[in-house]
Amino acid sequence: MTTSLRIEGLSAWHGQFRALSDVTMTVEAGQSLALVGANGAGKSTLLRLLCGLMPAWEGMITLDGNPLPKGNPRAASECGLALVPEGRLLFDSLSVEENLLIGQTGRSGPWNLANVYDLFPALAERRRQNPSTLSGGQQQMLAIGRALTSNPKFLFCDEISLGLSPMVVGEVYAALDKVRAQGVSLVIVDQDVRRACAAADEVVCLFKGLVSHRGSAADVTPATIKTAYFGVAP
Repeated sequence: MTTSLRIEGLSAWHGQFRALSDVTMTVEAGQSLALVGANGAGKSTLLRLLCGLMPAWEGMITLDGNPLPKGNPRAASECGLALVPEGRLLFDSLSVEENLLIGQTGRSGPWNLANVYDLFPALAERRRQNPSTLSGGQQQMLAIGRALTSNPKFLFCDEISLGLSPMVVGEVYAALDKVRAQGVSLVIVDQDVRRACAAADEVVCLFKGLVSHRGSAADVTPATIKTAYFGVAP
């Protein structure tokens, strides 16, 4: 059975500041979507909201037609939504393997420890180490692996290449291709817009909390991005 995530008329606030305004978009089963926009456009807010980390919002979010509960991270995880957060947010008091284990939710699927280690062999070699001893690239792999052990239907990747070398970025995107091949839908936020769009089927651009562009990633041009990203004509 196919799975779709539908967002309709979504608005959200940080206190009195309106971070998202009437956002509507759909992510289909097996799809990769690039979510782009300048700093402060609302990208991280949207991903956090989808994972139950923001209780104050209006609109409708449905998964296979079923409403997603507001502000309930456990329910979001049980529904198959997982976040690789900006900055990784690993637990330095735990080992690499313990960080992976806490991602487990009891959902069935292919992503157990063995398969995560197959995807990222460097983690297997360092499973007893503290995350703080890993390189930035290895820490990002750990953050992805932790999210995968929940066996998500939808994986949200926030600033996936931030602070990584070009070689490591290539490794991370290659791993995401393998994740997608297992049927996981991806939403990718990346400061490297060209790289994110190259890995995506669709692209959605946010500008000051509004959807400024929505369409096929294959049709995106520099002029399209300039207009949508900064709100100025090419």
